[in-house]
Amino acid sequence: MSVRPNTRPAGHKPPFWRDRAKRALVFQLLLTAAVAVFLFYIIGNVQDNLSARGITTGFGFLNNTAGFGIVQSLIDYSSQDTYGRTFVVGLMNTLLVGGLGVIAATLVGFIVGIARLSPNWLLARLATAYIETFRNIPLLLQIFFWYFAVLRTLPSARDSMAFGEVIFLNVRGLYLPEPLFESGFGLIPAAFIVAIIASIALMVWNKRRHEATGKRIPAGWISLALILGLPLLVTVATGVPITWDIPELRGFNFRGGFTVIPEFLALWLALSIYTAAFIAEIVRSGIQAISHGQTEAAQALSLPRNLVLRLVVIPQALRVIIPPLTSQYLNLIKNSSLATAIGYPDLVSVFAGTTLNQTGQAIEVIAMTMAVYLTISLLVSMFMNWFNARVALVER
Repeated sequence: MSVRPNTRPAGHKPPFWRDRAKRALVFQLLLTAAVAVFLFYIIGNVQDNLSARGITTGFGFLNNTAGFGIVQSLIDYSSQDTYGRTFVVGLMNTLLVGGLGVIAATLVGFIVGIARLSPNWLLARLATAYIETFRNIPLLLQIFFWYFAVLRTLPSARDSMAFGEVIFLNVRGLYLPEPLFESGFGLIPAAFIVAIIASIALMVWNKRRHEATGKRIPAGWISLALILGLPLLVTVATGVPITWDIPELRGFNFRGGFTVIPEFLALWLALSIYTAAFIAEIVRSGIQAISHGQTEAAQALSLPRNLVLRLVVIPQALRVIIPPLTSQYLNLIKNSSLATAIGYPDLVSVFAGTTLNQTGQAIEVIAMTMAVYLTISLLVSMFMNWFNARVALVER
């Protein structure tokens, strides 16, 4: 069989259109140019429309007076403050419901996820019913349920549900005693911080001692006693520099204390319960991903079931749990934007809603709102990725 000889001279280069790398470069340049032309067209079109409607661009509107009140604010705010302050108020309200929602959803999710694997038939079935019920009902409907079907049906202020004559619940919200701090109170949070640092140091020392000698002390209980006991001791030593402003019914409403508005309660309950159902399934799958040999080996050492779960199963399951858990945290924070459906004054409702309608600065307002959610999501992802790297298996 004859073979066709290679007649191409040495150093011959293929034509440009046959060079795969060069073709790819040309296509990338063409795509980049097309995207640039499209963006220039969009920007020019927007500028023409804004000029035709007499709308000026820029962020100067943030210094203008807002002229509207906000029902919940973690900082001092009045209708005479600027739009820039409404942005801060809405951002803090978003962070509040998102942060508390993450904490509550994590606790409930871990408890329900572990309960679903319980050998107790009734407990396992109740956990399954919880998961299958709440994760299959749309979140917006759950928000409406808690707000309209539960909280809006509570009694009026005069017929409030009282708990120990210091906590009151009615259709207008939850009224709680407000602490008033006096001179010397600053020592109490300082003692709390010192107790946390000492507890962390104790846990690290106990772990290293256990790895070196096999001996361990109940560092968890000691840390809990330290965190609770040291601030309490300082409180007593400083003469209890805290007084309480108890809410009282005066006329048709309560005065004193501080109020948790029903919009916050409904949103927080719905976000926590809904997300906890997904976290429970993540926890269950993470635990079941651990080899049964690990559990059997721990039981062969006569370890109690709670120690097997805490020292053997959960630490290994975290490596499986954390990546999908990060997605649930991000979903919860972004789902908090549904607050506008019931009037909770979060960033979307206050800034991307009322502020946008009053100023007409749609591009600036929406861009700032999107940037906030993007920044929060990236920060959460960075922290969870760091934590995931900390608990990952280390090759030896």
